[in-house]
Amino acid sequence: MTVTASNSAAVQPTPPAAAEIVIIDVSGSMSNPRTKLLAAQQATAAAVDCIRDDVAFSVIGGEARAFPIYPASGALVPANATTRAEAKGAVAGLAVRGGTAIGTWLALANDMFAAAPAGIRHAILLTDGQNEQNGKQLGRALAACEGNFQCDCRGVGTDWEVSELRRISSALLGTVDIIADPADMEADFRAMIEGAMGKGVAGVSLRLWTPLGATVAFVKQVAPSIEDLTARSTSLDAQTSDYATGAWGDESRDYHLCIKVQPRSVGDEMLAGRVSLLIDGEAQSQALIKAIWTQDEQLSTRINREVAHYTGQAELAEAIQDGLEARKTGDEATATFKLGRAVKIAAESGNDATMRLLERVVEVTDPVTGTVRLKRA
Repeated sequence: MTVTASNSAAVQPTPPAAAEIVIIDVSGSMSNPRTKLLAAQQATAAAVDCIRDDVAFSVIGGEARAFPIYPASGALVPANATTRAEAKGAVAGLAVRGGTAIGTWLALANDMFAAAPAGIRHAILLTDGQNEQNGKQLGRALAACEGNFQCDCRGVGTDWEVSELRRISSALLGTVDIIADPADMEADFRAMIEGAMGKGVAGVSLRLWTPLGATVAFVKQVAPSIEDLTARSTSLDAQTSDYATGAWGDESRDYHLCIKVQPRSVGDEMLAGRVSLLIDGEAQSQALIKAIWTQDEQLSTRINREVAHYTGQAELAEAIQDGLEARKTGDEATATFKLGRAVKIAAESGNDATMRLLERVVEVTDPVTGTVRLKRA
């Protein structure tokens, strides 16, 4: 299912109130190599330059605790030439120290956003290492933040915890990605801020109704990024659930839904589901999902081209995540197998950008078979 938003400015002619926070890891590991911190400073400066006039913003530093880099008061300030210059000056003077407690970083951002007007609230979180808090502490922080702001997460290098950042981005309706080379950080930050500034409609959600006896196996966003929305559902009744999708600009997003229904007779057709698009709780449009029972093997075994493509891309993302996790824990056999599988899928689908990323951590012997060797960290 494809959902397209166009002319979003007409829906809300006055741009919705917006707030932006950049959260930078300044723990001790960011100095190894020194280029990581320098790249983070340059990327943050570029991001600040992209923030639209009058949008409230702040920059947070994260280590064993969180602290406001700019403004020092911990309040959000409207973006203008003066505040942008002051923010870039404060970021340029950063020094690294301490450990990593990501839950405290999110908590400070949440407190700051609470003082901002309702509308589009977006954060960028950059880290290079492993969160030193336990899972319950991070879980409590995420529970407090959920629904209050969106957060795009980026891991620089290959030593960060993939599952951890994915947990954060999933809970906070954001994206997660790797920045293998610090030199790529500035362009990525600029793109994230420009994307956030282009959002014209807040409070968009999908509502899925299914008939009695049917169950929802999963609801996934598969483009432009892969996000599993299944666990994010808010149940309205036994047959209806809402899935928050955050703020939208003029864009298209693809979704993959799987609904299980009770067996019926050959030739039967039934309404298996109804999807509605909501803005601030008001339905804008809807689509029907039909199930048809057939004995035609060609029909029953044929996979829609888009579904096949996105199933492969989801497997690719999972293989990369599992491979990097195994590499980090020293399980070289699993890492080699998973990253080799990722190379094979990337080669088959022509995903050159992902292939370049993988080549930073493995030597590719044969992309067709997925034969690789791990590079030494």
